[in-house]
Amino acid sequence: MRHQRHKYKVGTSPSHRVSLMRNLAVEVIDHGKIKTTHAKCKAIQPYVEKLISLGRVDSVANRRLAASRLNNKEAVQKLFSEVSPKYTERKGGYTRITKLADGRVGDNAKMSFISLV
Repeated sequence: MRHQRHKYKVGTSPSHRVSLMRNLAVEVIDHGKIKTTHAKCKAIQPYVEKLISLGRVDSVANRRLAASRLNNKEAVQKLFSEVSPKYTERKGGYTRITKLADGRVGDNAKMSFISLV
């Protein structure tokens, strides 16, 4: 049975989904706030939160795990030096999703901001 095995199908194939999650996570870490569709925001939120939790303890093993998940050296450096140290006292909930009133111009998709708290 497939109980509690839900994944967001934001891409067409698993490889596309993996690359999309990586790219969106790198952008959230670099910019702190991005605008994308609501489904992508909901899909990326646990991914980013787990990366920030990983970055709270700076060790070689955690850096390698983050590098394998992000595949971007600059983003890993920023995650461990700037982003994660801000959340050492916080127990979770590092990101916030804010819905936007208007849909996207082309297809009227629901849009949202995902930002670091």
